[in-house]
Amino acid sequence: MEFGLSEEQTLLQDSVNRFLDDRVPLDRVRKFVTDGDDGDDIWQGLIELGVPGLIIPESAGGVGLGCLDAAIVAEALGYHVTPAPFLGSVVMAPVALIEGGNQEDLLRAIAAGDSTVGVAFGEAVGARADAGFEWDGARLNGKALFVIDYLADYVLVATSDKKILLVSSAADGLSRKALTTVEKTRRTGELVFKNTPAELISEDPNVYFRVLDAGRVMLAADTLGAAQNMIDQSVAYAKVREQFNRPIGSFQAVKHMCAQMVADLEPCRAMIWYAGYALDQLPEEARLTACHSKAHLSEVGRSVSKTATEVHGGMGFTDLLGLHYWFKRIGFNRQMLGAPEMIREEAAQVQDLC
Repeated sequence: MEFGLSEEQTLLQDSVNRFLDDRVPLDRVRKFVTDGDDGDDIWQGLIELGVPGLIIPESAGGVGLGCLDAAIVAEALGYHVTPAPFLGSVVMAPVALIEGGNQEDLLRAIAAGDSTVGVAFGEAVGARADAGFEWDGARLNGKALFVIDYLADYVLVATSDKKILLVSSAADGLSRKALTTVEKTRRTGELVFKNTPAELISEDPNVYFRVLDAGRVMLAADTLGAAQNMIDQSVAYAKVREQFNRPIGSFQAVKHMCAQMVADLEPCRAMIWYAGYALDQLPEEARLTACHSKAHLSEVGRSVSKTATEVHGGMGFTDLLGLHYWFKRIGFNRQMLGAPEMIREEAAQVQDLC
């Protein structure tokens, strides 16, 4: 049995990468981060490629592909540190709405690129002392922190008891504020609810975990892409940077550093593909593979980002090269939707080991 990408999946991968190569150079990322650019042209290009409707059924105006296909796109977005509302709009919200089964109009709007959805899962994944909210069956009161794409048209909110709610950005009593984080290629903020209307999407914990697992696999795929780019940059730099009248890539220590990064990262690609496949085809394995892939990529990504920066020496810390955008993206992905220590404990619980 041969496990690999199909011809259609390879074509999807190539199409997205060609678009991002052209439209998201480092200067474009820097402009988004420093100049308050909204990145609408990037998102519009992804809409034209059909990315928002990737996993939405054709009956609801989508493309009708699966989570493996979404993971392929997520890897490309991570490789280019693309500023786009992918995680919530393209993956987590469609999974929640499809499982909930009562939001076809919103699914159609997402597929067409007319609506975007943010994600507020922090309270359900790991409550914070300075946040928290309550839902009385109709309205929300409290505060949610580290909301991804907090300026989206809608926000998917998960409660501590694993209910999933949908809040419109135009809802009464909702206020939004930007949060300063190390990673600025995603818009992260806090939401304050004051008797804010919220619609119940699902109260089934299994649906919550299905949505959470899909999000974790996409973050792991994003880390895979970002780490691969850091390796590629390191190898290219080692070929041209000279010391003692020879390229530093000719020194054995630098060769070992680059080889170790490749050896650590390459097996992760198959892990991500299998995790994406399991989300759709192997539900009995999906939780465990999602936990393993997110936890493992978090550790490998951190190791690669550290080593790649060291290969670049002092230049690795400068904004001129921009290596820090990938470094920070990997760090953000590591913590979002659960740090690896927390996820490994979840994996142990899934296997009845604790």
